[in-house]
Amino acid sequence: MLRWVALVLIVLLIALQMKLWHGNGGVREVETLRAAVKKQGEDNDKLQQRNQALGADVDDLKHGEQAVEARARAELGLIKPGETFYQVVEKPGANQVPAPAASTGAH
Repeated sequence: MLRWVALVLIVLLIALQMKLWHGNGGVREVETLRAAVKKQGEDNDKLQQRNQALGADVDDLKHGEQAVEARARAELGLIKPGETFYQVVEKPGANQVPAPAASTGAH
């Protein structure tokens, strides 16, 4: 009789361990959810920083005349009366670095 009780308890223990490790809501699922929550928290922090930067830009545009002027100059080509606009156009290939000259001659 005692042997049967011990056997039933061992089988029950094994079944509970299987459910704990592999069942719905088990250890693996909890670890996966923890990793997902951590990643989402990091994403939220990045987005919050971006939102703060955009909020600062909006505040500058609402209250700062210089920010509006700078953006109008950069994006719309604003030129004030009396100013002269100069556009510098580089020649094609001007960005390339010249190749070093080959050395010729005996020592």
